[in-house]
Amino acid sequence: MSATIRDVARDASVSVATVSRVLNGKGPVRETTRRRILRVAQRLRYVPHGAARSLITRKTSTLGVLLPDLYGEFFSELIRGIDVAARRAGYHVLVSGSHSDRKETEELLRAIRGRVDGLIVLSPTFGVHQLRSNLPEELPVVLLNSADDDAFESIRVDNYGGALAMTRHLIALGHRRIAFVRGPSDNHDAEERLRGYREASRSAALGWSAALEIPGTFREEAGYRASARILRMRPRPTAVFVANDAMAIGLLCAFRERRIRVPEDVALAGFDDIPIARFLTPPLSSVRVPIAELGTRAVRRMLRALRKENGHVSRHETLPTTLVIRASCGATPRDGRAEAFLAEEGRRNAL
Repeated sequence: MSATIRDVARDASVSVATVSRVLNGKGPVRETTRRRILRVAQRLRYVPHGAARSLITRKTSTLGVLLPDLYGEFFSELIRGIDVAARRAGYHVLVSGSHSDRKETEELLRAIRGRVDGLIVLSPTFGVHQLRSNLPEELPVVLLNSADDDAFESIRVDNYGGALAMTRHLIALGHRRIAFVRGPSDNHDAEERLRGYREASRSAALGWSAALEIPGTFREEAGYRASARILRMRPRPTAVFVANDAMAIGLLCAFRERRIRVPEDVALAGFDDIPIARFLTPPLSSVRVPIAELGTRAVRRMLRALRKENGHVSRHETLPTTLVIRASCGATPRDGRAEAFLAEEGRRNAL
């Protein structure tokens, strides 16, 4: 049988209350007594019961994280940012994926009641009214990249601005027929990236049409499948902008199998700038999203809410994106065209 707090108190010749004060770091206890209790607890291999402690303190020291998926480098980077920041603050992280299933998400929300002190949610298909109806009103919530976020703390990424800038960059390189591989139609991030692509295409008076848009799922296989449709287009696009790097990787693989050279035959650009993007052949041009920072900021915002520093006022923040120009789009940062374009984008953003 495992040791109990009463066993520790008996062997240390103190009360259970004194052991509790030492282990919780609360209340005055003489240093010699504290050391003796910790030695006994270590010898008995005593581990405080989390559920019992939370009943007393009304604190679980755990943050919940709800994501649409746990697959891929984007989510691993996001979780890394959340986990590092949470551990520095003395919190554990409980992560779950909803797979963008509404019923499963609601069941998960109900299951975490009482198990977490706050919840970070990245679920582009999940609305605020579902959160309100499935969570306690007093539970702090931070939303990431949500379309409907007025009721909660929120942090967004400038998906629209990033897609607008990358499409303008491809246009500046001389491309006039640019295909776009979309993300899921019910995903807010994907819709904002599509909006940026369309706006840049139309404002440049390109030969844009819906036929240049190819459905996708944010998975590698969707990019791989998109290659067949792209290669059937007449005239063939000279550039392809893909709504995330994972699909761009699948597309690059399919192009290589079909002996389509990138960027000589077709330029290619992605979105997110996941860590592997720079190690591809050729290295992938992308729109950099501060993925780990997004997670870190979410935790910081949550900690302020838990300390009630926000005065119950929901705050909203938009993180900027930046272009990362590599060889896959036919230009490099040292290329004069790329330098001129990036300088112009800097002036636009400053206005």
